[in-house]
Amino acid sequence: MRQMAGQRDTLLLLSALVLLVAALFRPAIPLYRDLHNYLFVVDVTQSMNTADMALQGQRVSRLAYTRQILNDAVARLPCGTKVSLGVFTAENIALLFTPIEVCRNYDVIQNSIAHLEWRMAWRGNSRLRFGVQSAAAVRNTLATPAQIVFFTDGDEAPKLNAINKTDLSGWQGGNGWLMVGVGGDKPAPIPKFDSEDRILGYWAFSNSIMAPSQVQSEESLGTRDDSIATEDYNRYLSRLDEPYLQELSAEIGADYLRAASGESLVKAMSRQRPAGKDMVRYRIDWILIAAAIGLVLASHWPGFSARFFQ
Repeated sequence: MRQMAGQRDTLLLLSALVLLVAALFRPAIPLYRDLHNYLFVVDVTQSMNTADMALQGQRVSRLAYTRQILNDAVARLPCGTKVSLGVFTAENIALLFTPIEVCRNYDVIQNSIAHLEWRMAWRGNSRLRFGVQSAAAVRNTLATPAQIVFFTDGDEAPKLNAINKTDLSGWQGGNGWLMVGVGGDKPAPIPKFDSEDRILGYWAFSNSIMAPSQVQSEESLGTRDDSIATEDYNRYLSRLDEPYLQELSAEIGADYLRAASGESLVKAMSRQRPAGKDMVRYRIDWILIAAAIGLVLASHWPGFSARFFQ
């Protein structure tokens, strides 16, 4: 009996040694995983300056609200996720950085989000239907597959009509997008700022083309400006155009979400179709080491050793 126990212990220790030697070669097995990488596109046109959102009991602009929920969402994304950031104005989007991993580049990503503002716009107008086409084109240039999350209030300028409404029936920009609507239901005036981000007044209703690049110079302060509403009734009013964003989302096969919180945003993003699949090599050396330790312990536990070899 004692001889058999000794043989069992020897076999356990030899098995543990074999496992440890195998672990030295750092073996791995191939596994496929879904890629959940994202291209965040933020509307920085003038209407996004409308202060009809609330954060911690304070009135804030749509753009400030977007920054906050985007900040919260990035903080909730798991390590390994890659994100990129772009801004939309006029008919195009501009990419601020290509996809980078969230944990290793967390400070860079959050700093970029914190500096999103209307003065990044290089031209006036807000032609969203052209913007989604531009976003699709930019997404196709990325080295890493990514899903698009587009933040906007849906306020087109100039307003859509039968002539200028771009037909998206032949959409080829991919599917699985997430359109995020930002703004209030009640119409609110759009503030107009100078180059130092000081408010001058509100955009006039007669000015149907928003021109963020045409800021006021210091010399023009206090002088007549036809684009500024002199009376409340002449203010250009903006609201979240949710029916239009839902219509646009349906046209391009996107999901629609009304902006509420970073948590709800991440949940909606997790339901998006994966951007692609990737093969990773999953290391199993730690499993072999753990098994070897278990065998060594078993060799010093006679009861377990006996049961193991019954």
